[in-house]
Amino acid sequence: MKSAFRMNNFDLLRLLAATQAAGCRTHLRCEHAADAPVRFVYRERMTVEASLPVCGLRVERGVGWVRIDHPPKHLVDGAFMGALVAVLDRAERDTAVHVLVFESADPDFFMMHGDVEGIMRMPHNPDPATEPNLAEAIFERVRRFPKPTIGMIDGHARGGGSEFLSALDMRFAGPRTVLGQPEVPMGILPGAGGTQFLARLVGRARALEIILGGGDVYADEAAAIGYVNRVVPSAELRSFVATLAERIAAWPPEAVQAAKRAIDAGIYAAEPQFITETNEFRSLINARGHIAPMQRFLDAGGQTREGETTRMDAIIDAMRNPDMARPAD
Repeated sequence: MKSAFRMNNFDLLRLLAATQAAGCRTHLRCEHAADAPVRFVYRERMTVEASLPVCGLRVERGVGWVRIDHPPKHLVDGAFMGALVAVLDRAERDTAVHVLVFESADPDFFMMHGDVEGIMRMPHNPDPATEPNLAEAIFERVRRFPKPTIGMIDGHARGGGSEFLSALDMRFAGPRTVLGQPEVPMGILPGAGGTQFLARLVGRARALEIILGGGDVYADEAAAIGYVNRVVPSAELRSFVATLAERIAAWPPEAVQAAKRAIDAGIYAAEPQFITETNEFRSLINARGHIAPMQRFLDAGGQTREGETTRMDAIIDAMRNPDMARPAD
């Protein structure tokens, strides 16, 4: 028995704006069934690939290559989410696509993170959540995508960028990769599925270390703990990923997808607790305790290319509660 997600007006307006920004004209509803993946259902009128400026898709040898190109900051925002929904729908329908690979057009950022200024403007919402929030639902659709998904990263991906990567089936990293979940220092928590996806990748204790510590995880450590599959030299990364993706694409798709479903049935025997994550996130937003640390984050150079590529440790440090003593060196 299917039931429609009830989205609040704020979320619905954000999604409609996002899909329009991605070049779509949509009639949208979101459906959910206990035994089926979350999916967005809409009519799209999309005639050329140029109508997907954020997530362009091309198909080569059975592999769908999704190039994320979202200047100037590569934020995980409404435009990205709308384009992601559209490209997932397109790739799922396309029988020539057997594997989906996500890469970035930005040499510094796979994805930066969510829009901190936008989060600061989020309104008070006293109602308890009864369904996953929009970002959780979209990233859960990524996780449940029937065809294998791969992230190819050789740059920074924090916050929502890390959550998106964590929803993919595999992640291969170049040596310049930097991952992290800096939300707790900002006064919130990962609210796009990160508390659920990351713990399944690296285990509870490591997830707590990453999320509560708020610091960066570099490529070699990320591979050692399972945050990424492995590290490959930058010059060889694309060739490595292409070879693996094309190899998988050459096998019978029914067998590939059946194996993925069987593995997920064990790993995800207990469904992700998105509603708990959403309610905890909403309570923090309602308390408004995130405003001051997020403003300190922005004042220190957060959400800028220079700041987040050269001095993120200092920016994170700037978010400390000024009433708390700093730890001894």
